[in-house]
Amino acid sequence: MCTKGHLSEDVIFLLLQHLNWNPKIIATLSCVCKWFDDLVKRVLWKEFCRTRAPKMMRDLQSSGSHSVDGNWSALAKLLIYCSGCKKDGLFNKIYIPGHFAYRTRFSRTSGKSFLLPNCRSDVLYVSDPCEHLDQGEEGDVGFFRGVFKSFATSKVRKMLIRRGAKFHPTEYCPYCKGKLWSMLQAKMIPQSASCRLGAYEDCIEYYVCLNGHVLGICTLLPLSDSEEVSEFD
Repeated sequence: MCTKGHLSEDVIFLLLQHLNWNPKIIATLSCVCKWFDDLVKRVLWKEFCRTRAPKMMRDLQSSGSHSVDGNWSALAKLLIYCSGCKKDGLFNKIYIPGHFAYRTRFSRTSGKSFLLPNCRSDVLYVSDPCEHLDQGEEGDVGFFRGVFKSFATSKVRKMLIRRGAKFHPTEYCPYCKGKLWSMLQAKMIPQSASCRLGAYEDCIEYYVCLNGHVLGICTLLPLSDSEEVSEFD
């Protein structure tokens, strides 16, 4: 590993802290050399996550583990990146390129709406939908993403295994490259999910990977209709 001529880790830490943990600068640093890449993966993405979503990060780590399922760079990407979709890809719909989404709210309360009643002791954080309007025949499309706390011991994972759910044969999690289960194929999407998103009930699909990252798509109701949708228990 290249170590000569670098600033100390403490100096780089203070510099990035002064720059409010700018994700573009962190990503650029990881491309400089192996020494910087190690520092970015080990320290900088973790501090970025803790600064961007402090309550969420404390909760995800409150089970006693000092690591997040997957890794910090994957979680950082999930916080700020909408993966979009490609033709003949995971969602088999129109092409919508991925993009950065810097202002995204993740909610533990909303996450309950994406779980079957007997799995609602699990902790799932889900984002508000990233809206892509007027997508031709697909209408108004929304992408959402999320993350489970301690997914390895969750009731959702146990139910997926018990139901014999199969991994997607060709696609992988865009955040950590883990294998993906389809919650639609496993028949584990409750009606409350569409109500929470303001989406058509039969036009919602989402996947969860082995590390507990969630990514999904829905067709959004017109605003006048979605305003009248009540929460389904």
